[in-house]
Amino acid sequence: MTSSVLSEVSVIHHKKKWMQLLLGLVCMVSISSPQYVWALFTRPLMEKLHAPLAEIQITFSILIILQTFFSPLQGKLIDRFGPRVLITIGTLMAGSSWMLVSHLDSLWELYLYYGVVGGLGTGIVYIGVVGLMVRWFPEKRGFATGMVAAGYGMGAILTTFPVTASLATSGLEKTFWQFGIIMAVVGFVASQGLRMPGRDISEREALPAAKDPKSFSSREMLRQPIFWLMFMMMTMMSTSGLMVTSQMAIFAEDFGITSISILGMAALPLAMTIDRFMNGLTRPVCGYISDRIGRENMMFFAFGLEGIAMMLWLLCKNDPVLFVLLSGVVFFGWGEIFSLFPATLTDTFGTRFATSNYGWLYISQGIGSVFGGPVAALIYQHTHNWSIVFGCAIALDIICALLAILVLKPGRKRFLESL
Repeated sequence: MTSSVLSEVSVIHHKKKWMQLLLGLVCMVSISSPQYVWALFTRPLMEKLHAPLAEIQITFSILIILQTFFSPLQGKLIDRFGPRVLITIGTLMAGSSWMLVSHLDSLWELYLYYGVVGGLGTGIVYIGVVGLMVRWFPEKRGFATGMVAAGYGMGAILTTFPVTASLATSGLEKTFWQFGIIMAVVGFVASQGLRMPGRDISEREALPAAKDPKSFSSREMLRQPIFWLMFMMMTMMSTSGLMVTSQMAIFAEDFGITSISILGMAALPLAMTIDRFMNGLTRPVCGYISDRIGRENMMFFAFGLEGIAMMLWLLCKNDPVLFVLLSGVVFFGWGEIFSLFPATLTDTFGTRFATSNYGWLYISQGIGSVFGGPVAALIYQHTHNWSIVFGCAIALDIICALLAILVLKPGRKRFLESL
């Protein structure tokens, strides 16, 4: 093959992979609302179904558990049948889940439609898009996965204020129906362009084998204590962040924030919009910095930042402006787990089985949703004190920051040296 032909192939591949990144980003945006605007629905659903907060929050846990626990299986299905088919199904399931919720009459229907259908749909899309980006960007995996993860974290910026306005003017049922249709259509259209990359020269040469660690299969990885340390740490951080994500509307109401406006905007949706932005921004930013200062060093800084910010947040709960600003800092210290942990996992166990390996680690998000959702709600329900719930989350952040620098860093170094 002549050099001119090779050059032309390289240019075509370059254009295609950036288009795949854009389409993957749109797919992630289309499925971000079920998790990140959930807090807006908790109070209306409590009133509609006459159910306590803890029972409503089970829905959120089901959503995250089914989004995460089937990730290894979903990764294998995507490898077998291709990303377009599976991600198309996932986006349609996510949108349909909201359309079904618009007609619910019972708590069990909420669990089934929002939790089961929505959780499986969003999980297929999330693991599928991340796995696809790993293949299209072998030389920039951290950046590419950080970007699409940012789309998932920031996508709800587009829906937070519209959903808030729709709930006030159109009611719960119409809001779910209208936004469910939008989610399904946008995700369906974007997913039609997704493709696996060809095995061309530019891709094969992107990462020299000498720079890549030994690749562990999932079975081999699950035998390693260092994996379970990462799993425990991601569970702890997921618990802390998902407690805030799922309970924010309730504790903001208890703090007297929901009735206040800042710069002409309602404080709660303003805080949630800032949170979505910071939650997305931190993923590529912290991933980029971790390439230079080390994964564990970045973890220590970010996890500690969230713990300190959450402590100040609680102390300043009666100040609406500080409540809004500090909520953004809290999410900046949390959202980077979706770039730092996948990068650390791949650094440690290699790239060949990166998609299915991350599927196993991603299960920790589902476990965290149980502690951050209904368990946190039950603690509040029995104590009527958010300080205890926040105290648990802050402790998890600080412990995890110390584990990163004192245990994970030297442990990974010994593990890699032993290979």
